[in-house]
Amino acid sequence: MATKPRYSIVAPIYNEEGNIPKLYDRIKGVMDSTGETWELVTVNDGSRDRSLELLAELSAKDSRIKVVNFARNFGHQLAVTAGLHHTSGDAVVIIDADLQDPPELILEMVERWKAGYQVVYAVRQERKGESWFKLFTAKLFYRMIYRITDVDIPLDTGDFRLMDRRVVDALNSMPEHNRFIRGLTSWIGFKQTGVSYVREAREWGETKYPLKKMVRFAMDAVTGFSYFPLQIMVYVSFVLGVLAVLAVPVIALLRVILGFQFLGGQVTHIVLLLLLSSFQLFFLFVMGQYVARIYDETRGRPLYVVADRIGFEDKEKNTQGKSAAPELEVS
Repeated sequence: MATKPRYSIVAPIYNEEGNIPKLYDRIKGVMDSTGETWELVTVNDGSRDRSLELLAELSAKDSRIKVVNFARNFGHQLAVTAGLHHTSGDAVVIIDADLQDPPELILEMVERWKAGYQVVYAVRQERKGESWFKLFTAKLFYRMIYRITDVDIPLDTGDFRLMDRRVVDALNSMPEHNRFIRGLTSWIGFKQTGVSYVREAREWGETKYPLKKMVRFAMDAVTGFSYFPLQIMVYVSFVLGVLAVLAVPVIALLRVILGFQFLGGQVTHIVLLLLLSSFQLFFLFVMGQYVARIYDETRGRPLYVVADRIGFEDKEKNTQGKSAAPELEVS
C-alpha cells in the first residue's frame, strides 16, 4: 500500500500541452526539496489537444502523478473541485497549469502552514503580460466583490493557495454547483494569511478566461455570496417612486408657464415607458439569476462526470468529508 502523501497539488488542465512538461518539472523540483511525500492530482477538463496523453505518460513514469479525466469540459472551478475530491494530503495546494503562478512560492506557503495557518493564499502584487482591459476589469471585480459580498474575500487573490486538510474537507462537504472557490474558502474561516508574489506572463497558450467566462464567473461570485443585487431593487424602486411623485407638480407648473404643448404627446410617454421597462427587465434578469441557481441545486445532478482515472490505487474516490454524490463516473 502506497504511503499517504504529506502534500497534494491540484492542477486543472484544459488544452495545456505546451505547459504540462514544465509544470511537472518545476513542481517536482519544488516538492522534492521538501524531503516529504507528495502527489500531483491533475484534472483533464475536456482538453482537445494532447494534454491527456501527456498526463498519462507522466503518470506511467511517476506514480505520484494522478489524472482525473472528465467526460467533457465542465469548467475551471469544477475541475478544481474534482481535484480536491481526489486528494489525500495533509496540506493541499491549488495551482493553474499555465505557470503564471510560480510553484516555487509553495515553499513559503508550507512554512506559513507549519507555523499554524490553515489557509495561505497568494496575493498578486503585479500581473505581467496582461492587457489594460484585463487589469482594469480584474481590479474592478475584486473591489466590487470585497464591498458587496457577505464574506471578507482578500483583494487581488486567485485560487492559488495552500489549505489544511480540515479546510479541504469542509470545502468538499459543499455540494453547490455554481462555485467560487476563493469565496468558499473565505466563508469557511479558520486561520488565514497571505503571501505576495508577481504573477508572470503566460509562456504558452491562451487564457482560459475570455470575457464571456469572466462575466459568468463574476455572476457566480456575486449571487453566491451577496444579496446586494436584490436589495438594490428596493432602493431603485423607491427613488423612481419619489421622482414620479415630484415630477407631477413640476410638469404641471412648466406646462402652465410654457404652454400646454410642453412635454406633450406620445414622445414623452414612450420615453418614460422605455425607461421604466428597462429597469423592470434588468431586475427580472437579476431575479432570474438567483432562481436559475436555485434550479441548478434542486435538480440534484452530479457536479461533474468522470470518464476515467489514471494513477489511483483503486478507481473509487476517497469520500472523506465529501457530499453524498458529487460526481458521476462512466465507463
